[in-house]
Amino acid sequence: MFSRLSRPWAVVVCGVPVVGLLVTVLAAPLPFAVAQPGMTADVLGANKGTPVITISGADVRDTRGELRMTTIEATSPDTRVRLGDVLDGWWSTDQAVMPKDSVYPSGDSVKEIERHNTEQMRQSQDAATEAALSYLKLTDDDVKVTLRLADVGGPSAGLLFSLGIVDKLDGDGHGGDLTGGRVIAGTGTITPDGTVGAVGGVALKTQAARRDGATVFLVPKAECADAKSELPKGLRLIPVTSLEGAVESLAALANGKGSVPSC
Repeated sequence: MFSRLSRPWAVVVCGVPVVGLLVTVLAAPLPFAVAQPGMTADVLGANKGTPVITISGADVRDTRGELRMTTIEATSPDTRVRLGDVLDGWWSTDQAVMPKDSVYPSGDSVKEIERHNTEQMRQSQDAATEAALSYLKLTDDDVKVTLRLADVGGPSAGLLFSLGIVDKLDGDGHGGDLTGGRVIAGTGTITPDGTVGAVGGVALKTQAARRDGATVFLVPKAECADAKSELPKGLRLIPVTSLEGAVESLAALANGKGSVPSC
């Protein structure tokens, strides 16, 4: 026998599958990572009590100011990110939702990802050293550079490593500091020939930079728009495409001579 349901009950009964679906969606893990501004470190100074840059075989300058590499912190590869976390991240100005595959290599275990990031950091340090010494017309036969930065992986500190080496050995090229005494921050990969590459997460990195006192941020030129999207007040963006261009821009900013590009 067919019995007609009253309207309120019909709504409740028809709504049950929808509610069940919503509960399932809310509880299901999603292929995203949630990121936020991470730590910064002055490559001209020490990190956890150990100098970031150690140089032998050449005279090293006493430097003023800071050159801060920047990071983002993301949920770990095995964290179960759910719809609520994604929605919170989308609405928050100090978080970003990113495809997990863009943060971590797909299909790898946590240990494999850690090894991958460590290897990327090692390659970045080698490239940064080669780029800086080549810019200064020096060779690693004459100058020994050691780079140490604890608990950080990936290649995005390459530009700042190179700038730190240049500042310690040559400054602005005219006896002054490359920083001009300022707190300079930035990000960018680097190749042995000095080409600067994009990194991702720059909007979060600008927030980390400003939080830690930076007034200038070096950003790969291709990521200017991303950097401007959530730019903190008091932080000036300088786009870069090469180590040489970054040095020239900082030297012009430091001595007040020449033009300094902007995004």
